[in-house]
Amino acid sequence: MRRADRLFRLIQILRRSRRSVTAQVIAGELDISVRSVYRDIADLVRQGVPIHGEAGVGYTLARQYDMPPLMLTPEELEAAALGAQWVAERGDPGLANAARDLLSKITTAIPNSLRRFITESTLGAPENHLPVTDGLDLAKTRTWIRAGRKLRIRYRDESEQESERMVWPVLVGYTETVRLLAAWCELRNDFRHFRTDRIVQADFLDQRHGLTVRDLRRNWELHMSNSRALRRSKTLEKAQSK
Repeated sequence: MRRADRLFRLIQILRRSRRSVTAQVIAGELDISVRSVYRDIADLVRQGVPIHGEAGVGYTLARQYDMPPLMLTPEELEAAALGAQWVAERGDPGLANAARDLLSKITTAIPNSLRRFITESTLGAPENHLPVTDGLDLAKTRTWIRAGRKLRIRYRDESEQESERMVWPVLVGYTETVRLLAAWCELRNDFRHFRTDRIVQADFLDQRHGLTVRDLRRNWELHMSNSRALRRSKTLEKAQSK
């Protein structure tokens, strides 16, 4: 690996971490010695990169620091291309168009020597042969999520039974074949996941649910964590009973 590439990756390791990163962790990811990490960090600090910390404790990168745009490695370019292809095939129309525009902008902005990593990528996402018809405007739903506003939906379950729900939308999830609206359901007093193709009607209300976007998301993540732990516990109990 060229030293310039190594220094770039070292900065990336620090950028993506919210906590201090030890030299041992950095050395392991870059496959170099701890002494080389100390030397690289010292060189970066001399170049004006705002890295804070010390040997034996760990290092952090000042949050306001940013590198020139689109200094991407070939692997990062292929990852971006693969992600954009997947979204273009499986995202709702708004996101699909945004993914195609993103890929076009990246291709235009990067140097000619790197464009083949997008136009001749070694990765590819399969076509989606099961298009989904959403029962609500997902672009507007994303706006409502960011604004902390409620939705009133009429939902048809797998038994063809319809119910009206007042929900606090958290996020829109994308799977291979369907899209899901994760939301707090006032009727069930719990988080629920609604397939967007089973939503019969959706009213976008001006009423706010009262939580910050971050707090609602954190509560949902805790709910999901607890649900996974419960499933693991039940699976273990079932295995032990055999």
